[in-house]
Amino acid sequence: MLPIMWSDVVDLRDFYATGLGQVARRMIRRQIRALWPDVSGQSVLGLGYATPYLTSFRGEASRIIAAMPAGQGVLHWPMDDRGLTTLVDELDLPFDDVSMDRVLMIHAVECAEQIRPLLREAWRVLAGSGRLIIVVPNRRGIWARFERTPFGHGQPYSTAQISRLLRDNMFTPIKTQRALYVPPTRSRMILSAAPALERIGPSIVGTFAGVIVIEAVKQIYAGQPVAQQTRRRTVLALPQRSPRSSTFPKVPVTERRQK
Repeated sequence: MLPIMWSDVVDLRDFYATGLGQVARRMIRRQIRALWPDVSGQSVLGLGYATPYLTSFRGEASRIIAAMPAGQGVLHWPMDDRGLTTLVDELDLPFDDVSMDRVLMIHAVECAEQIRPLLREAWRVLAGSGRLIIVVPNRRGIWARFERTPFGHGQPYSTAQISRLLRDNMFTPIKTQRALYVPPTRSRMILSAAPALERIGPSIVGTFAGVIVIEAVKQIYAGQPVAQQTRRRTVLALPQRSPRSSTFPKVPVTERRQK
């Protein structure tokens, strides 16, 4: 099995500049906005390569930060304003505890070598009433089988797998959406039909969409069970009479009185 590696930020940028990438962005963004229709006055953190999807929150959220892992690289964004991106160690995010109201992770979970520490960092920076959205390639979808797109790289997930991963890391999944029912083709005719395919896709092909979009909330009182330590009982042998001695070992005074 090949090692999991981060997709290069330049390759990601180039993909979203293509016609197929623009269609993918619109279809996925539609599901994200359906889950988060209003983020007014909130702090939004994008982790991975989230800038194509953070654009729709500009002018609405009070603060937007695009955190790009060091293994992926970083690019300036937005091009028409001061930079809102930062290069980070995804296992040690440079943000205060409970400082973010929303965390969006895309092109992140499927590429990370250490997934649990990554999710624990997202849990740490997320506010108590905050929400998390993760977008991952669908194991059953056709997009995970073509390396011409970023969704064909890394570790794909089924709905059950990503839900279990969230629960194991102190998140509670609350809603699951799917996107990219259009095949990963360069055909303009098929791509032009993408909106119609997204509408009829759930009733025709169901769980075979390209990506899974899952929303979760932070478990405030979650914790790990502490294993109880068991004490080992030690049995000490009584001293025995020497075969050459006619005397028994001395018995403590307390024991002689009991006898």
